[in-house]
Amino acid sequence: AYVVFTSGSSGRPKGVVVSHGALLNYVEGMLARIDLEGVERMAMVSTVAADLGYTLLFGALCGGRTLHLLDRERVTDAQAFARYMDEQRIDALKIVPSHLEALLKVEDPVRCLPQRCLVLGGEACSDGLMTELARLAPALQVYNHYGPTETTVGVLAGRLQLGGRGTAVLGQALANSQLYLLDAGLTAQPFGVIGELYIAGAGLARGYLGQAGLTAERFVPDPFAADGRRMYRSGDQVRLGDAGLEYRGRVDDQVKIRGYRVEPGEIAIALRQLPGVAEALVLARQVRSTRQLVAYVVPEQAGATSEQQLKSDLHKRLPDYMVPAHLVLLDALPLNANGKVDRASLPEPALATRQADWQAPLGAMEQGIAQLWASLLKVERVGRQDNFFELGGDSIVSIQLVSRARQAGMRFTAKQLFQHQTVQGLASVALWDAPGSVGEQGAVTGSAPLLPIQQSFFDAEHCEPHHW
Repeated sequence: AYVVFTSGSSGRPKGVVVSHGALLNYVEGMLARIDLEGVERMAMVSTVAADLGYTLLFGALCGGRTLHLLDRERVTDAQAFARYMDEQRIDALKIVPSHLEALLKVEDPVRCLPQRCLVLGGEACSDGLMTELARLAPALQVYNHYGPTETTVGVLAGRLQLGGRGTAVLGQALANSQLYLLDAGLTAQPFGVIGELYIAGAGLARGYLGQAGLTAERFVPDPFAADGRRMYRSGDQVRLGDAGLEYRGRVDDQVKIRGYRVEPGEIAIALRQLPGVAEALVLARQVRSTRQLVAYVVPEQAGATSEQQLKSDLHKRLPDYMVPAHLVLLDALPLNANGKVDRASLPEPALATRQADWQAPLGAMEQGIAQLWASLLKVERVGRQDNFFELGGDSIVSIQLVSRARQAGMRFTAKQLFQHQTVQGLASVALWDAPGSVGEQGAVTGSAPLLPIQQSFFDAEHCEPHHW
């Protein structure tokens, strides 16, 4: 039916081969588990290149429902997203929890929510989000959906109790799926004991495209079946508790960044292939209360490369979400007594704004943008040449930034932020909501350069919504 490529620790993306039979089994199981009674309009906010959105993509196409395809501009602008959801009366939405949390920062957040059914997937749902959903829409049906790409979109789904714990509970198995909680010796684990989750059944993918060895490593014989079927090693640690299966972390180094599967080893390999790099290590660390990718790089010699050059080269090789927010150049990686990298001794990324070349923001627009960045990114001060992403910003934080800027009277899009990543650059394209307002230095700040009229403007404001 399709091949979806996911992150691979060998530096080579893995193409997961999914059959029509596995996809059909998933769609039927999902439609039986998630109550879509009365749902007519579904909205898809993720790319078709990832399987996160396939729940509603095939849920709509196979159920005779209207599918609204929202473009990147709209799903990264909280105000535009809220307006579209409200005006189009969207009944069902599937989204990554951190993405939804960022969108809910608008003045009237209930407008961002669907009318009937909300499906959360891609990462754990926080208790804080559950509390907020209970406050905003207590009658909304909210489901958690879990499953690796190798098991065809998802294998567990269950309705969440608003206001309760949402962080760990994964849900119940879909039809024709078998789940095992095993230790390293493939012995079943009892109630309350953590083990690795193995998945078998009709939803298993065929394996990895052109990678027979990796397929044999991850899709192993099922010792509990007599028909020679296989089961998939998920790498996820779970335990069976009172509320069902609870997520407890990863067996390996794989992490989730804003709903995307990322294997830091793949990024490290990409770094080692760049000119001037002798060694590299990538970790996911807590930086200013958020989990971010940090790369530690040992140059071949002093001055052989720079942080800016490395980031520029990585953006040409990797998708944005895999480019580390921070790069730390070291003379050598610290080693322990066994000769292995001492991860505990790796320094925290330098979070302070550069002092030597720091330049104060000029004018009301630059000062306003700098204040917003400092507040969101938890830094003491922001200069006009500082880079939003080098200070720790990412695509999720950019949604919050756009929303807060509008509340402060400044208008720009997340796309403009990606194109103009410094305070000075963003200020050159941002607009004041109040035309002709006067800045602190007497400049007419409402006369900032106008942007070319884009097709997306007509799609969003004047034309009928695209749908299948």
